[in-house]
Amino acid sequence: MDKKDIRKSVRSAIAAISQDAKAQKSTMLALAIMLHPAVRSARAVALFSPLPDEPQISEIIELIARERAVLLPRVEGDVMRFYPYSSNAMSSGPYGIMEPKGGEPFSLCEIDVMVVPGVAFTTDGKRMGRGKGFYDKYMSQDGFRAYKIGVCYAEQILQSLPCEPHDILMDEVIYK
Repeated sequence: MDKKDIRKSVRSAIAAISQDAKAQKSTMLALAIMLHPAVRSARAVALFSPLPDEPQISEIIELIARERAVLLPRVEGDVMRFYPYSSNAMSSGPYGIMEPKGGEPFSLCEIDVMVVPGVAFTTDGKRMGRGKGFYDKYMSQDGFRAYKIGVCYAEQILQSLPCEPHDILMDEVIYK
């Protein structure tokens, strides 16, 4: 199966999950992220504003931000940067994703943990994104050192994925 077919198949599998099951899985994933030792010991955690078909982890953004710096991505042309989260400084970005507005980008070398969404993952850390390469480009920059946690529904875990030299592996994948 090529990447296009994998994305289509996984989208269908996600669509087949009931709203109640998605909510329950999202809550379990959010809790697993909050309680993760790497997150609990981090000074700066990069999270994401979820799209409708991604685990809904928005509820923990504010909770984690009470104890440590929370960063969210903002797409600027063909580049993604992470900015400090502020609940009163968010706006919809070019892909309809809530992004921080204003401010200065956070130094990538100061991010301790990055929680990464994806279309599909393998249990050994391979990840397939939406095809634009934003996360792979960001995580491949010199100085990036964060512990990378992929997060998804169990229906997004596959036995294998095509992997290219520029694809960045996750250190861990959490799924429910």
